[in-house]
Amino acid sequence: MTTLTVEAAELAHGAGAPVLSGVTVTARPGELLAVTGTSGAGKTTLLSAMAGLLTPRSGTVTVDGTALGDRDQAVARGVVLIPQENGLAAILTAAENIAVAVIATGGTPADARRRTAESLDALGLSGQANQLIDELSGGQQQRTAIARGLALRGDVLLADEVTSELDAANRQKVIDLLRAEADRGVAVVLATHDPETAAACDREVHLADGVLSFRE
Repeated sequence: MTTLTVEAAELAHGAGAPVLSGVTVTARPGELLAVTGTSGAGKTTLLSAMAGLLTPRSGTVTVDGTALGDRDQAVARGVVLIPQENGLAAILTAAENIAVAVIATGGTPADARRRTAESLDALGLSGQANQLIDELSGGQQQRTAIARGLALRGDVLLADEVTSELDAANRQKVIDLLRAEADRGVAVVLATHDPETAAACDREVHLADGVLSFRE
């Protein structure tokens, strides 16, 4: 069971003005945490810090009390990020994108085959396994990225706007799959601008004017 904590963090990109200030929030195992806010409010910035991609100017990001220094450390601690822009390799098939990621994080080729098949099936993409990413629709690409994230079997799962291009049925399927991850003890953080998706989570934090607030 893994806990990720952001404590009194000031987050900014380069030398620019802070995007978020004084941010304190904990992603707890077994919980689905929604991060909401309008476009540009800092949702991706917060998840980037949680994923080890962005170092706070001040404050800390820790996993079970150990400070994250960079993305490699985050990966080693089981922090999985499903990025907003999918991050898929266009020259690979849907299945290859997933299998390569599983092997890169220590899985065996047999693990990769099994987890790839299971995750694609869970997202309704078995028929697209051998299609190149450029041959898939936007929604199919988004579901492939989600399948890859699930296949990595992380202890913390950060999902950045992963339902934005999905219809209602696929959006609910993804929420159910993220809930299943939480049920197995994963700390799940879901950035979303969709009120219905946020309502399906256990807790919600809202970003506005550079500040984080909790919503009941």
